[in-house]
Amino acid sequence: MSGDRILLVEDDKEIREGIEIFLKGQGYLVFQAADGVEGLAILEKEPIDLAIVDVMMPRMDGITMTARLREKYDFPVIFLSAKSEEVDKILGLNMGADDYVTKPFTPMELLARVNSHLRRYHRFLERLNSKQEENSKIHRLGGIEVNEETVEVLVDGKAVKVTPIEFKILLLLIQNPGRVFPAEEIYERVWNERAVNTDTVMVHIRNLREKIEVNPKEPKYIKVVWGVGYKIEKQP
Repeated sequence: MSGDRILLVEDDKEIREGIEIFLKGQGYLVFQAADGVEGLAILEKEPIDLAIVDVMMPRMDGITMTARLREKYDFPVIFLSAKSEEVDKILGLNMGADDYVTKPFTPMELLARVNSHLRRYHRFLERLNSKQEENSKIHRLGGIEVNEETVEVLVDGKAVKVTPIEFKILLLLIQNPGRVFPAEEIYERVWNERAVNTDTVMVHIRNLREKIEVNPKEPKYIKVVWGVGYKIEKQP
């Protein structure tokens, strides 16, 4: 994908610069390093989408560098090596590389691998992001689960029927565990109008407790802070 950022770690300056020229011509941003130490230093400063790493290098070789970067990053790594048997062995040891290209190679061969791994990596990130987005719509606290997407409430795994207003109040509280909301603020945020009479908030809170608390008289979740308002208690 054009604009992706590639870390190129290769001790042979001629090979390094040749690869960089070719990849830049395809729209990639390339960061050069002459060994594993330089490569890791770049990673500390720059977001990277894929790394091309030579196996044999001075100071720090590609195997050591890849093992180190795998502690923090999951982008694809393509090894460059003069010996295919050497890389077979490395991949067999599960050092964290995704693929390898043996020298000598054509620019098109390397590009095909780069494109293929980046496509896969972006698909993986999309799935990850959509999963996180999905999870951000589900709020859990103790045995309560509130799902914004499906407008459902579960208590200890069992569905509990709540009214739309009760749902909005519970959602407001569960999104802010431990925070005390005055009845006026609950009213204004749930009904979207200025609070005139907040008795209705008290009634809805009481009904909610009947539905989600084991013992509504000694609530575990929704607590009254006398003279201030209501909160949902943080759970251990």
